[in-house]
Amino acid sequence: MTCSKMKNLLLFMFIFPLLCYGQDNHTISGKITDMETGEDLIGVSVLIPALVKGVATNSYGFYSLSLPEGTYTITYSYMGYEPVKRELYLIKNQVINIEMKPAVMGIDEVTVSSERDDRKISSTGLGIEKISMKNIEPLPVIFGEKDILKTIQLLPGISNSTEGSTGFNVRGGSMGQNLILLDEAPVYSASHLAGFFSVFNSGAIKDATVYKGHIPASFGGRASSVLDIKMNNGNNKVFSMSGGLGLVSSRLTLEAPIIKDKMSFILSGRRTYADLLARAVIPDIIIRDDLKFYFYDLNAKLNYSINPKNRIFLSGFFGQDIFSLGNEIGTSWGNTTGTFRWNHIFSDRLFTRTSLIYSRYNYGFIFGQTSMRLRTGIEDIIFKEDATWYINPENTFKFGIKSTYHYFKPGELTVAGNAFFEIAADEKRALENAVYIQNEQKFNKRLSANYGIRVSGFSQAGPAWFYEYESGKEPVDSTYYDRGKLAHPYYSIEPRLGLNYILNKKNSLKISYNRMSQYLHLLSNNTSGSPADVWLPCSNNLKPVLVDHVSAGFFRNLGNNSIETSIEVYYKNMTNTTDYKDGADIIFDEHVESQVLKGMGRSYGIELYAGKKDGRLTGWISYTLSRTENKIEGINNYDWYPVRYDRTSDISVVISYKLSRRLIISGVWVYATGNAVTFPSGKYVIDNNPVPFYTERNGYRMPAYHRLDISLTIKGKEQKKFESGWDFSIYNAYNRHNAYTISFRESETSSGTTEAVKLSLFGIVPSITWKFKF
Repeated sequence: MTCSKMKNLLLFMFIFPLLCYGQDNHTISGKITDMETGEDLIGVSVLIPALVKGVATNSYGFYSLSLPEGTYTITYSYMGYEPVKRELYLIKNQVINIEMKPAVMGIDEVTVSSERDDRKISSTGLGIEKISMKNIEPLPVIFGEKDILKTIQLLPGISNSTEGSTGFNVRGGSMGQNLILLDEAPVYSASHLAGFFSVFNSGAIKDATVYKGHIPASFGGRASSVLDIKMNNGNNKVFSMSGGLGLVSSRLTLEAPIIKDKMSFILSGRRTYADLLARAVIPDIIIRDDLKFYFYDLNAKLNYSINPKNRIFLSGFFGQDIFSLGNEIGTSWGNTTGTFRWNHIFSDRLFTRTSLIYSRYNYGFIFGQTSMRLRTGIEDIIFKEDATWYINPENTFKFGIKSTYHYFKPGELTVAGNAFFEIAADEKRALENAVYIQNEQKFNKRLSANYGIRVSGFSQAGPAWFYEYESGKEPVDSTYYDRGKLAHPYYSIEPRLGLNYILNKKNSLKISYNRMSQYLHLLSNNTSGSPADVWLPCSNNLKPVLVDHVSAGFFRNLGNNSIETSIEVYYKNMTNTTDYKDGADIIFDEHVESQVLKGMGRSYGIELYAGKKDGRLTGWISYTLSRTENKIEGINNYDWYPVRYDRTSDISVVISYKLSRRLIISGVWVYATGNAVTFPSGKYVIDNNPVPFYTERNGYRMPAYHRLDISLTIKGKEQKKFESGWDFSIYNAYNRHNAYTISFRESETSSGTTEAVKLSLFGIVPSITWKFKF
């Protein structure tokens, strides 16, 4: 696209919404909150039935709607809450704040969605799913800990990396191509205990939105998906305490007003005691007494409404995993995030959000006898400014900027007392900047669109060395950049488009196109992720990953919009995708970039979904048929080959049935064809020692995976000031021994015979959790 065409496009996007502005209109605006807790309600439908016009509240409960002068009935509706109606004679701009009361659900009124009934039909979003913690409450999970990352893996197009892992892949994207945000702060490692728990404490989380199809221009920096997680603000009405006590972990959440209706806080902590359980079954006294294996995390948030136009938030997260065996060996890893946000209402049409964000991930390993230490990590400081301009009911215009300072420690290995033994990849610094504009427009009753553009730039900053490589791992040339100098800049223009055409009240067609760019590379030697994974910035050797993603979908609701069905197809073209040379060591290599091979990739598939969201029986069924391949020079004779996380089929069946007001039974069944894997094609025998050889990367498949989980939720008797209940669950109810890894060894009984050995992680895993709230 030429510069002149780009300028014309940007000018059109700025000017066109202005042409739609009506000078004689007046504006109603305000905030919508929960009557009992004061929490902002996101996505509330604000509708003017007489004009068939409306708007939804933003992520902070704010709405704005411009209308001609006149008398109107306004309806506010949100699933799980009693609807509200207001009569209004509009002759000037007005502020109308609404508190909505949670509805009392009867036995036939269970709901698993907080969105309006026809959102899948009416919205421009394609491949967008919103999940609240209430949605996942009855679902069975491993170790009894409700986990939002485990839940999204049951949706079409999203697959888990390995059994028990919180790592996930979205529509052919690698695990490092998912942007995971906690109150706007990026989370670089979202797992605890080697992936069996996520870092997201269910007691602190309000909801999450996953973008796997159309991704608005306000998001960027990753090539595949966005998972936007919001923390609760804290009850600003009354003091509340809730928690859960399980076999492996416990959690406690406190929230209360500091100044009623103006300032509140939430504090939520969690800890596992897996090491205590392990000590009970380990026979070796020395190991048993020295073993430490646990994680803990803490979420905190403070919010203060200075006045009706200004509100500030301060939120943070700290989590750490510890594994040690006395003074002999120890490792720890964890995330720290912090977000300061200022929301300001400039006018009844203009809403702004200013954010200062910090994020850090670190990993450390120590081996006691030699005091050998390994350290890796990444650190971000981010400034963001976002604005939303409610031009009229047909146009909601958004624009913003983002600037990020990255600091990388790819890997440092030292031995205490030995000044001559140190292996360290150079520390790196980089700047990443972006600006975006987007507009959500309703052209008429049937056609609507969300279109925008994001322009991003990235460059490393000195002091730093940059190396040139040829065929070997040793550099053939180098260049040094002084402190403050920028090196090897990259720029990307990322158009985004989502279109929705409503055929009738029950059916719609949607199409989407995204261009995404990613300037950070996650180097990992396995599909599920490891705490020691390394993040590296783009350089003269590592170019940004570019993805062009086209998708289309047909959506149909049945009954009274209680049953949602959809079929989506997609195709992704990936440029500058990466893989590794045979035998690559990504941690201990000072010149790790020389171990990375670059090429192209593609992914395509079809996703089917059918879900029922209210009534005694709720749940969904999803099926994904897909293929993801790379073509990289130096691998498989430069032919297309499947990536490690490629699966042909994924099926999820999720069912929840309310037996009575107090009893809910749930089940989850999953099936997946095996991941691609590289196995030896044969072996040599040298001096009576077998040496395997390999001919094809990812040329074999793991066995198929399937599992059934079941749970029973028992709610205590309803009381005014105290609630409690029990969760009983069984993970892998029919004791399927799914293959986690397959290795090869020489047979002890048959000379010269090599046999495959399957390692399975879990058989049947029962869990029990007691929950309480008062």
